[in-house]
Amino acid sequence: MDAFIIEGGNPLCGEVSISGAKNAVLGIIPAAVLCACSSKIENVPDIKDVNKMVDILEKLGAEIYREEDTIIINTEKSISYDVSEYEEETGQMRASYYLMGALLGRYKKAVVPLPGGCNIGDRPIDQHIKGFEALGARVLIEHGQVKLDAPELKGAHIFLDVVSVGATINIMLAATRAEGKTVIENAAKEPHIVDVANFLNLMGANIKGAGTDVIKIVGVESMHGCEYSVIPDQITTGTYMMMAAATGGDVLIRNIIPKHMEAISAKLTEMGVTVSEEDDGLRVTRTKPLKACNVKTMPYPGFPTDLQQPMAVLMTIAEGTSTVTESIFESRFKYVDELRRMGANISINGRTASINGVKELSATKIRATDLRAGAAMVLAGLVADGETKVVDIVHIDRGYENLQENLRGLGAVIRRISE
Repeated sequence: MDAFIIEGGNPLCGEVSISGAKNAVLGIIPAAVLCACSSKIENVPDIKDVNKMVDILEKLGAEIYREEDTIIINTEKSISYDVSEYEEETGQMRASYYLMGALLGRYKKAVVPLPGGCNIGDRPIDQHIKGFEALGARVLIEHGQVKLDAPELKGAHIFLDVVSVGATINIMLAATRAEGKTVIENAAKEPHIVDVANFLNLMGANIKGAGTDVIKIVGVESMHGCEYSVIPDQITTGTYMMMAAATGGDVLIRNIIPKHMEAISAKLTEMGVTVSEEDDGLRVTRTKPLKACNVKTMPYPGFPTDLQQPMAVLMTIAEGTSTVTESIFESRFKYVDELRRMGANISINGRTASINGVKELSATKIRATDLRAGAAMVLAGLVADGETKVVDIVHIDRGYENLQENLRGLGAVIRRISE
């Protein structure tokens, strides 16, 4: 098991470039199997979740070529619709469920193990199933496998009971190859949903309304290959923004879409941080003490749940009392005990954390409890007094490309060790 050793107290300064969006590319890679063709995808991050998805597709029979941040996926030959043998791989990431929609769309059948991923609360797939059944699929869950079979897929009107990014993308994937028109109401609006829809449209799909709460899809009989570049990662961008703010640094974050960051920029500004737009980037600087603020996680364009943990670390060293209300996942405060070990003053009441700012955090050994909490622990180490050891960083590798190298380039004292 690897760990990070971080010497705190060094302001981050310089420039960092953001890689492709994890949550977008994990929907785009399965989408490539919807046609018997070859597609080229650029700006693909080198992270564990992406590598596992590529590995699964190769085992199913796809031909995949990769060079630096570009992958070519060739599914001209028929691939298997049965993923049941790869339960270990699918059990390590949430996005494996996109194979259901993609394989169902192309082959009208699929067998996919139930997904894994971070343990941050109840994450049912009932809305995915609701959508597949509305399109005409029979769904059976047994022995940990989701078995889908549809004599034919037909467009339908689907209202999601809750806003779900995963269900929105999965239904979109299957409906792309269904006969007739599908309407998804109460759809999620995240940037990566728009990115997946744009990729599908370049392949010949007919999707309108992505980015709004009503998406309309007219099914097509066939699709073709395309070339596409993935959008930059919104969550990685926000993480570096908060790291710059927490350390009192001056960082220019390039290759981003500033509009995607408006909710984060607004809260950082409220806390006394200067955020200015420069070309394709944002410059984040802080010269004054941080002020307390209140945050409630919401679906896009609200404050993202995936940045709740790093924001909480920022609040631990802010002047006054801040609150974080988690409205998406009910078990996303597991990292709080780790911050308390560092001297943070945090109390939990249901889905709300009340954080009284302290002068500084003290270094100690802490654990990454999940992917985004792992980034929060690194952030805590950057601001703590002394040497912090962050263990279980395998979670961090799932979603952050070259984190150690990027931080060292900005002036952080951080190294990776094997235990």
